[in-house]
Amino acid sequence: MNVSFLRTWALAATAACVLSSGAVAGDAAKGKIAFVKNGCYQCHGFVGQGGQAGAKLAPKPMPQEAFVNFVRTTSRAMPPYSEQILSNEDLADIYAYLETIPAGPDPKSIPLLNP
Repeated sequence: MNVSFLRTWALAATAACVLSSGAVAGDAAKGKIAFVKNGCYQCHGFVGQGGQAGAKLAPKPMPQEAFVNFVRTTSRAMPPYSEQILSNEDLADIYAYLETIPAGPDPKSIPLLNP
């Protein structure tokens, strides 16, 4: 069995699980706009890399259900965002955007970092 087939199958199975669990599919392009418009980038960085004030969100964000729950009910430094402030659609779009952020290159693959 080739790796490409397994990867495709795994992605399809994951998508089916997410959609069947009640998670909402979002639009990554709209999510990128909402991420900036709602100020998420100020603490989490423009590509969800995290910073002094905010946790790393991408690549490989936490499961969507946990992400939504945290954003809605957090009692930590980040204030909770109710539906009146951040709609479910915007939140799904932001999550979709975070899912599209690729991992950075392996430092070992960068010649300047490996004399």
